[in-house]
Amino acid sequence: MSIKQDIIEIWNYRDMVFSLARRELRGKYEKSVLGFLWAFLGPLFQILIYGIVFTGIFHNNMPNFYIYLMTGILPWTFFSDSFGQGTGAIVYNAEMVKKIYFPREVLVIAEVTAKFINMLLSFIVMGFFILVSGVGFSLEIIQLPLIVVIEYILVLGMSFIVASVTVYFRDLEYVVHVILMALIWGTPIMYELKGINPFLLKLLYMNPFTTIISIYHDILYYHTPTQARDYLISFFEGLVILILGFQIFRHLKRRFAEEL
Repeated sequence: MSIKQDIIEIWNYRDMVFSLARRELRGKYEKSVLGFLWAFLGPLFQILIYGIVFTGIFHNNMPNFYIYLMTGILPWTFFSDSFGQGTGAIVYNAEMVKKIYFPREVLVIAEVTAKFINMLLSFIVMGFFILVSGVGFSLEIIQLPLIVVIEYILVLGMSFIVASVTVYFRDLEYVVHVILMALIWGTPIMYELKGINPFLLKLLYMNPFTTIISIYHDILYYHTPTQARDYLISFFEGLVILILGFQIFRHLKRRFAEEL
């Protein structure tokens, strides 16, 4: 089957994507007392904890530093949840893969989409804090949908890779969690890029999320226009990783049923 045919088939199963994403979101909260409210309370407590730690305990002179933290940590959470839990997108649905025919890509897309919706809901909490803090919004906010879509493309591509490779190499699930623990410190979430050693700065920009998180900061914290070059670089990186991830997934999915 050609790539074009694969894409058409995935599109024909779009209802299944949304159904699985809905199931993922409901399953996450349905047994809790507060239910779907945790989609808002989770980010709220996360913001409060990081704010207390990095403004009260580890003092920082940046004004409204918790806003800076928040505008980085929420997009990062979308990536880390999708990338970390994406390792099990196929493995944890083994029975479905072995018994039912459908494009296997649907499982990964649904997983990432559910996390993406969760991030969008958390942005409501973030917006409230941005307003009450006095930081407010600027015209740069119109660029927010663009970077959100770019991040989705990048995260989806990376999730395709780890979801398919984990079927053959189960230890990858644990390797990914180690990578995430290290990578969060290689992303400018809890510190600024200003004043960093030029050599170290080059290393940080090898991480595609350095540019993405920096754009979020520009839009929501600094209120400064981001150069079009940064958007193009991030989009190109995301598109390359998506194409690469999709191709790897297409190649490896042929023996999923046998390996599972």
